[in-house]
Amino acid sequence: MTATDENTQLFYDMICRFLEQEADPFYDEWEAAGQVPRDFWLKLGEAGMLAIDLAEDYGGTGADFAITQLVIEEISRRGFGGLASGYNIHANIVIPYLEHLATEEQKHQWLPRMATGEVMGAIAMTEPGAGSDLAAIKTRAQKVDGGWQLDGSKIFITNGMMADLVIVCAKTDPSAGAKGVSLFLVDTHLPGFSRGKPIKKIGQHASDTAELFFDAMMLPETALLGQEGSGFAYLMQELPRERLGVGSQALGAMEGALALTLDYVKERKAFGQRIADFQNTRFKLAEVRAQIDMARAYFDLCVSKYRQGQMTPTDAAILKLQLSEMQCKTIDECLQLFGGYGYTLEYPISRFYVDARIQTIYAGTSEIMKEVIARSMLGK
Repeated sequence: MTATDENTQLFYDMICRFLEQEADPFYDEWEAAGQVPRDFWLKLGEAGMLAIDLAEDYGGTGADFAITQLVIEEISRRGFGGLASGYNIHANIVIPYLEHLATEEQKHQWLPRMATGEVMGAIAMTEPGAGSDLAAIKTRAQKVDGGWQLDGSKIFITNGMMADLVIVCAKTDPSAGAKGVSLFLVDTHLPGFSRGKPIKKIGQHASDTAELFFDAMMLPETALLGQEGSGFAYLMQELPRERLGVGSQALGAMEGALALTLDYVKERKAFGQRIADFQNTRFKLAEVRAQIDMARAYFDLCVSKYRQGQMTPTDAAILKLQLSEMQCKTIDECLQLFGGYGYTLEYPISRFYVDARIQTIYAGTSEIMKEVIARSMLGK
């Protein structure tokens, strides 16, 4: 084991101990409540788990970014899909956006408090009439004396009910298409901001999801993140990491579902023998194991490329497409082996099943991923 591996193992052991103490006993309550409580996020911050690869100057741990992926994977392996999504948004997406794009003033204003959990982050791109087609967004930010006026709405925003800071994608030049999109750091405590009722979903119940409204909301000049008109380029720049997070969730969930299934088929009997002794069971689970290992090999390749600054949008699209679709397929195969019990809430495999379904939709649908991959070969 190398020094790096030893460090990784130390982090992993800490992650497991933390989740065993602070999440395992309470997660069913959070699912029922539709939200992970703020005190849990504060405990994550206190444990140094919210900003693992953020520079220490801004309150982070300064560890390798792959450790953040490991946290996402372990949360998912335990069947905590909603928590994994919320963590992915805050720690793996919003914090890196600020670290890469924000001014020093903006970084010092927000990042230390995001590292502690005092400030929760969200990112708002999707609108009621614009999902994957970001050039069609209607939310508008207009320059006014002293700053910007923000008007519009966003929907399906993870962490939306709790967020103190939202990165909002808005049109600053409606005539410029994708080149007229800018990003803003929106303090949700300012006048003009409001939230709708929590959005109820078929899965990932502990992930609070909201519709956000901006009604003549006045933002200071310093709310602009990066350069005006560069928002779409920034989104493309940061998508590889976002999709790595989705891949981490998929890997963890598949491993967790497989482990549950192996335990079940060894204990459950039918026609005088264990379910595990039927050839169909053995072949199905062999296929699941093989798919997970193939997925991990490509994931590890993408992690290596990302670390070297060589992971392309096409790499990210292939990763997101294959792992999210594989997650749904393999967990469906696992649930089938539980028979009727798999369809009951009493057995955790059912939560793995419903939590998986959104993975092929958010962070870019499978259909959009296929188009991205096709364009890399055939052009538009």
